[in-house]
Amino acid sequence: MKTQIPFFLLLLFLFACNNVPTESEATHEADASAISDVVEEIVEPIEAPKLPDYDTTVWTDILFLDTTIQVDMKYASTDNFVQEKMYNCSRCFLRPEVAQAVLKAHHQLLKKGYGLKMLDCYRPRPIQQKLWDKVPNASYVTPPSKGSMHNRGSAVDLTLVDANGKELDMGTGFDYFGKEAHQDYMEHPQEILDNRELLRETMRGVGLYPIRTEWWHYYFSKGAPKNYELSDMIWKCEH
Repeated sequence: MKTQIPFFLLLLFLFACNNVPTESEATHEADASAISDVVEEIVEPIEAPKLPDYDTTVWTDILFLDTTIQVDMKYASTDNFVQEKMYNCSRCFLRPEVAQAVLKAHHQLLKKGYGLKMLDCYRPRPIQQKLWDKVPNASYVTPPSKGSMHNRGSAVDLTLVDANGKELDMGTGFDYFGKEAHQDYMEHPQEILDNRELLRETMRGVGLYPIRTEWWHYYFSKGAPKNYELSDMIWKCEH
């Protein structure tokens, strides 16, 4: 005797068969789900790069070259020898050629587990006047009428940091006016002398040279100081 399959069971069977995904469809859906999970995990909002707000043929903001260079402009705070804020915000501007030399030094140091921290860069001449008004002593501040290498954008004040961004011990703080800050002062512990030597030789290797009385100060030179024009440029601040 033949077994009769109820008509409603036959319809249910045919409906189920039509809705079972093929092997390729199932694989595609699984892959799509996996990709979706990964994308959701790694995609983060990325802030669009900001365009330079200065004349790039004349100046370079060092952070437009490499954001791993630390910038802590001391005259943008009260943490300086006059204990007064001189800059509206902390931006390190240099002549393009000088900025490229600093960048090269920084990259050389990165390979050794160190980096650069900028303490002062281009200093507008009006700020030089404010410093002079505060401390009218040529032993500490260059007279505005003469102008300093900072006013030309060809000098930097800087120090070394380790891989964690911590400043290395250089024997004195920035803008310390005493013999202990001199390049030829040799009575510091060997670690400090080695730190100064590392900074000095790295900077010399890219064309930036020290002055005798300040371990932090370097000026750009190709055999002789490059005589860029004095500038009154005041940089813009976002805030």
